[in-house]
Amino acid sequence: MRVLVTGGAGFIGSHVVEALTERGHEAVVFDVREDPGADVRDPASVARALAGVDAVCHQAAMVGLGDGVADAAEYVSRNDLGTAVLVAAMDRAGVRRLALAGSMVVYGEGRYECPRHGVVRPGPRAAADLDAGRFEPTCPSCGAELAPGVVGEDAPTDPRNVYATTKLAQEHLVAAWARTTGGVGVSLRYHNVYGPRMPRDTPYAGVASFFRSALARGEAPRVFEDGRQRRDFVHVRDVAAANVCALEADAAPGALTVYNAGSGTPHTVGEMARALAAACGGPEPVVTGEFRLGDVRHITADSSRLRDELGWRPEVSFAEGMREFAGER
Repeated sequence: MRVLVTGGAGFIGSHVVEALTERGHEAVVFDVREDPGADVRDPASVARALAGVDAVCHQAAMVGLGDGVADAAEYVSRNDLGTAVLVAAMDRAGVRRLALAGSMVVYGEGRYECPRHGVVRPGPRAAADLDAGRFEPTCPSCGAELAPGVVGEDAPTDPRNVYATTKLAQEHLVAAWARTTGGVGVSLRYHNVYGPRMPRDTPYAGVASFFRSALARGEAPRVFEDGRQRRDFVHVRDVAAANVCALEADAAPGALTVYNAGSGTPHTVGEMARALAAACGGPEPVVTGEFRLGDVRHITADSSRLRDELGWRPEVSFAEGMREFAGER
């Protein structure tokens, strides 16, 4: 299979290229890092790149929480306009298989259960509560403490920042393309991906990258809130393998199929900071109480559908992945 990988020179995309090659496929890289003219928003360059292609793995995106709404237009341009241009060009070229880099951010907060009201969906956290160190969401009906759980693909979507909104819009665009053309669309909702080649020292990088950069400077990682926020840290090679599984799978035409792509083993942000500090031999993390309004408290995945339907299994453990990531130079 000849696969066009948008963003194929980037963090996740470069690992997807390697995974495809190892499976005997031909990967075609489309990325502005290698060719300034390879802009997914440009119909002519996308059309040229699609020549002779059997499938597309769409990794090109502007990622991270960014700067609130100040860069909203850039997010929408790169993520949503780019995806619209891509699927329109795929329609014209007759390419009918697409794997999308989705994200768990489309869910907003994760799954919570109230002892009295069962499963509930708390609203966005108030700045006054965060200022006072009240980080945990409470039951919207009775104010009781909630127990966090794992999120399945059928959970309602509730994007709570600009990036999350554009990621959900990408899925809607791919779903519309699949219904219109009879194409096969798969969205892998990545959880917190980390590993080799992760971007550094940019407001769009992930928290693991921020912590490692601090440790490389001999500084303590600064952990926001109280460090107890739960995430699912999944290694980039496992995510790349999931993309190959999605492209090779027999999926229903005319629809978008969604899969969570997470390790299945939640860890707190504080745990991750301590693991990196230990692996680097650096100073212990400092819990600062700072916060970002666009962040959610707990979001962890139920990735059983990906395992059961596509046979995918994460292979890199948290401990092994953190040691490798800490040692990368």
